[in-house]
Amino acid sequence: MRRRAPLRRPALARTAPFLSALAATALLLTACGTEHAGTGNTGAGTAESPSPVQVDDPGKDGVRITSLTLPSTSPPTSPSPPTSPSPTRSYSVSADSLDPGADSGIMATYEVTNKGTETLTYWVVFTFMSGDGAAVAAQSATVRDVGPGKTVRGRVQVGELPPAAPRVTQAKVLEVTKVPASEAPADPGTCPASGIRVSADKGDAAMGLRVVGLHLDNCGTRDYTVEGYPLLELLDSDLKPVDGIKILDGSNEISTGAGPDNQPRPVTLSPGESAIASLVWRNTTESGTPVNAPYVRVRAKAGADPVTVTPHLDLGTTGKLGVRPWEKAER
Repeated sequence: MRRRAPLRRPALARTAPFLSALAATALLLTACGTEHAGTGNTGAGTAESPSPVQVDDPGKDGVRITSLTLPSTSPPTSPSPPTSPSPTRSYSVSADSLDPGADSGIMATYEVTNKGTETLTYWVVFTFMSGDGAAVAAQSATVRDVGPGKTVRGRVQVGELPPAAPRVTQAKVLEVTKVPASEAPADPGTCPASGIRVSADKGDAAMGLRVVGLHLDNCGTRDYTVEGYPLLELLDSDLKPVDGIKILDGSNEISTGAGPDNQPRPVTLSPGESAIASLVWRNTTESGTPVNAPYVRVRAKAGADPVTVTPHLDLGTTGKLGVRPWEKAER
């Protein structure tokens, strides 16, 4: 059975956290109007107190770096940057490797300007690079509730770097994702007023088959029941509806490689319980123009508040997306 599930967006919604940064820690910034935020972890690993240098950064989607603070001297263990470009070489820092008492002394200040007409929440990934342009580290920031015409300022700090990492000399805005603030994700460990938290995982890809899980958590105090399939609206990079894609009940028409489709049935979640549904598609590209839908607006069921997640659907020219029904997740 095939269906289209058009949605009308209400004034208030919640969505679950998205964004996985390339590196270690994430800076969380909640702000309205113009505001400044710090990151901590300052000064422990530098030989001298560095001064910020102004950066002429055109930025991306209203986000730009305004200054970059670098150590006055290179760490003794850092090799000299190679003289020829090495675009494939990169370094990253895991959260487990960070020493909260150590600091590379590298910090960028940034500003987010909302040039739109509605309040937005932003997720930003910043990349810090060596002189030859190779990525050395990345950090992410969540900037909430930026009103129309407003600017929010903050900073991201690299923290500790591996001893073999080359010296950072530049930084840029790598990626910007933004959604209406009324549909923005709840912070980790928090619960929306609805008592229901929706999120999308990072997914799995093999031989062109893509599977992304939608997660529904009852973080409230009452039972919550869903039945059947989540209702979806596919959105482009401007948060406009994507047309021409068939949203299918089940995934068998896409592939049997994701496992059999179970029949939809009522699922009642007690507080603390979760359910999962899956999006299944192929990114095959043949004749025609490939379709990408970076955003998906989700309703857990009819009448539920919409939640915008960012699975970045690369649908190729297949023209269809399979949706598997809600099932209770194992604890």
